[in-house]
Amino acid sequence: MIAAATTQRAATPTTLPDWVHVEQEEKGMAQLLSDDQVRTALLGLDDWDGDTTVIRRTAVLPTFPAAIDVVSQVAEVAEELDHHPDIDIRWRTLHFACSTHSDNGVTGKDTDLAARIDAIVSSVTANG
Repeated sequence: MIAAATTQRAATPTTLPDWVHVEQEEKGMAQLLSDDQVRTALLGLDDWDGDTTVIRRTAVLPTFPAAIDVVSQVAEVAEELDHHPDIDIRWRTLHFACSTHSDNGVTGKDTDLAARIDAIVSSVTANG
């Protein structure tokens, strides 16, 4: 029973019937971005790369406290948006990864969060 539930959850949206996508959009679920949509979104973001599965950015801050300040501010935004990035902290270096896990890929939620992360990193860097 558990294996079946896991397999069902891991299904990619392309394997689902069209009516499921419409139902998801009506319920407010995010829609996966296409390759072209991800590429276009990345052009408007600072130092992000990725594909339809995940977008990533590495930011190097001037000090460890500045890096932790960025993480703290990103945490507040993530709570506000109810959308949370993966963050890896390596002294002054932060690695961000954004993907909508419930949809198995990159959605507008991820690109919106990435833009907010960019603004935070820029603000802390400018003030640091």
